[in-house]
Amino acid sequence: MAQSILTDLKKAAKKSLKAQKDALANTQTQLEVLNGELFADGELPYFKDKIAETGHFPLRPKTLEVLQINVGYMCNQVCGHCHVDAGPDRKEIMTRETMEQCLEVIRNTGAHTLDLTGGAPEMNPDFRWFVEEASKAGIQDFIVRSNLTIILANKKYYDLPEFFKKHNVHVVSSMPHYTRGKTDKQRGDGVFDKSIKALQMLNEVGYGMPDSGLRLDLVYNPSGAFLPADQAAMEHDFKKALKADFDIDFHNLFAITNLPISRFLDYLIASDNYEDYMYSLVEAYNPAAVENVMCTNTISVSWDGWLYDCDFNQMLDLKVASQVRHIKDYNDDVLSNRDIVISQHCYGCTAGAGSSCQGSVA
Repeated sequence: MAQSILTDLKKAAKKSLKAQKDALANTQTQLEVLNGELFADGELPYFKDKIAETGHFPLRPKTLEVLQINVGYMCNQVCGHCHVDAGPDRKEIMTRETMEQCLEVIRNTGAHTLDLTGGAPEMNPDFRWFVEEASKAGIQDFIVRSNLTIILANKKYYDLPEFFKKHNVHVVSSMPHYTRGKTDKQRGDGVFDKSIKALQMLNEVGYGMPDSGLRLDLVYNPSGAFLPADQAAMEHDFKKALKADFDIDFHNLFAITNLPISRFLDYLIASDNYEDYMYSLVEAYNPAAVENVMCTNTISVSWDGWLYDCDFNQMLDLKVASQVRHIKDYNDDVLSNRDIVISQHCYGCTAGAGSSCQGSVA
């Protein structure tokens, strides 16, 4: 039965939840699930009550360090765990006008890291223009989150490794596992081989090499309803296997917990794992991880310019609790004086060693 469900999910993953008109494409429906019986009946504590026990409520922002900008939900892949519900059928794309508003903030904010994400951010028609303009702003760490396969998806992307090198872009790439089976299970048939080829192309121009300043990091997400293992141990295994099998080098591995939203929430419900997974997250709650969750030093900007405390809140349409809610009205002083918006999905960032877009936090 379970295998039948997973097979159906794999077939359905050719389209986004939105294109399928799935009920979970509605963010309000997702929030109703996350606030449902498990928490409403008192079986598990609401996240706000849990962090109150350890003196962390309300959660407040620290100094802004990272401006994370989602330039569109369009993607060449439809991954089974995707919290963005990205895919080829998603047409939400950041306009140049909104990019100009972002650039104004980049030039004037104290953030030292610019983090471009998607979908596949490279599919935005103004992506290269935006990178060129943003690279002039003097950001210390300029991240582009790439799914790797986009480099081989079309001839117009073949030179992306050279383009990234020219602008000293820090490439953070999705790589679910160092084996073909586990990677293709999560991301689709053929993804592993294309990812390996893309990593080799990045290595060829200097990315990921031991003494290179061209940063290449990989991101691991578990392929099932379980928490990631120790990040340092997995990094060792990834490096050993990829070097031995494909002569690939990279710098760091980030282990990210799958949050119970969007497609991963759909998987949890369909495979009857939702309750067990939520119990696992709550039982693994680590107050030390709360100190460094990414929402405390990050502002997330959506493709249409709205502001969120993190990328996950963006996908649940939980905008910042501030008078300033759009990039065109950006104001550091006003935004620094806000409470961070939370819900039960936040347990994913505070379980075990914690999780953020930069991996473990505790």
